[in-house]
Formats: sequence, structure tokens, C-alpha cells
Amino acid sequence: MTNPTTIVIPGPPKAEPGTPAQTTCFVTPWVPDRASRVRNDEVGLIAEILRDVPDPEIPAISVMDLGIVRDIGADHVTITPTYTGCPATFAIEQAIRRALDDAGFAHVRIETTLTPPWSSDWITDEGREKLRAYGIAPPPKGANSASLKNETPAECPRCGSTQTEEISRFGSTPCKALWRCRACAEPFDRFKCH
Repeated sequence: MTNPTTIVIPGPPKAEPGTPAQTTCFVTPWVPDRASRVRNDEVGLIAEILRDVPDPEIPAISVMDLGIVRDIGADHVTITPTYTGCPATFAIEQAIRRALDDAGFAHVRIETTLTPPWSSDWITDEGREKLRAYGIAPPPKGANSASLKNETPAECPRCGSTQTEEISRFGSTPCKALWRCRACAEPFDRFKCH
């Protein structure tokens, strides 16, 4: 329960004899109705739960960091796979379902939408750092035609050099390409841009 806020309103400049110098009124601040608070709390709780659900192909990053979770409501979670043929889509849905069920949100349905298609720009900044720490070069922000043609050199996640080259368009998973660093001679995956 919140306490009412006291607002002091100065009285008229020329008060009549017997009129108080100031007037006091009480204003109760706006408080969202209970139903709204419950909905907001549930959405926040669901978001916290999903922050701990790892991507099955890159366990160092969560489905939230990867930008797969598009929308969260009190009764639904909407996801978009990184591409339409992603073989991990079912595993991602199952991991989210299990996490929601374990937390008492069995009533929350999971919806998958392909429109608009997922973009590597939806990876969070924290997610990009987690990818780099895991040994995967994150896609550059603002994917454009230059990055799609790999004209932007990938930064080696091990030594930071940009003296790198693509070895194969396909890496350990279809959403990654295999690159090599000419400075430290280590191979690494680069997340493809979409």
C-alpha cells in the first residue's frame, strides 16, 4: 500500500481575513490495477526463466541473447528460429517448454513465427560477447550486403586479428562459416549474417 502524496498549494496572494495562508490537499498516486501488475510480473518472470535456457547448438548463449525469443506475454512465448531449416528448432521449443513447465508456467503456449525472418542484428550485445568468449566470431552489427558477401573481415575471437580468411561457407552448424586466422593460425567459426 502506498502512502498518499501531500501537495501543498499556496493560497491566494491576497487572502480574505480568516482565510488560511495555504491550502493542503492529498493526492493518491496512480497505481496499476492488480491484474496489470500480475501480468507484468508474470512476463518478467518468464523472461528471467528464458534467460537461463541455452541454445542447444551454442550452450554458452541463451535463447534470449540469441534473439530467438520475439515476444513474451502472460500466456504465450513467440520464437523465431535463426533460419527456416534450423535443425535445432524442435530442441529449442522443447527446452523452453521444459523450463516453463518446471517453473509452473505450463499454461504458457509456445508459438513459432517465421515472419519477419530472424536477423543476426537481434543478437544482444551481451550475446555477442558470449559468442566471442566461446570462440565464435559474432556477426558485425548492421548486417548488410558487404557483410553477406564476407567483404568485412572477421575478427579472430582468439587473438583479435583481422588477418583472417574464410575456409568454408559451412562451419560446425549451418548458421556458421569456418574461418582461419593468419596471425595465430587458429581456425574458428563465424556466425553468418542474416
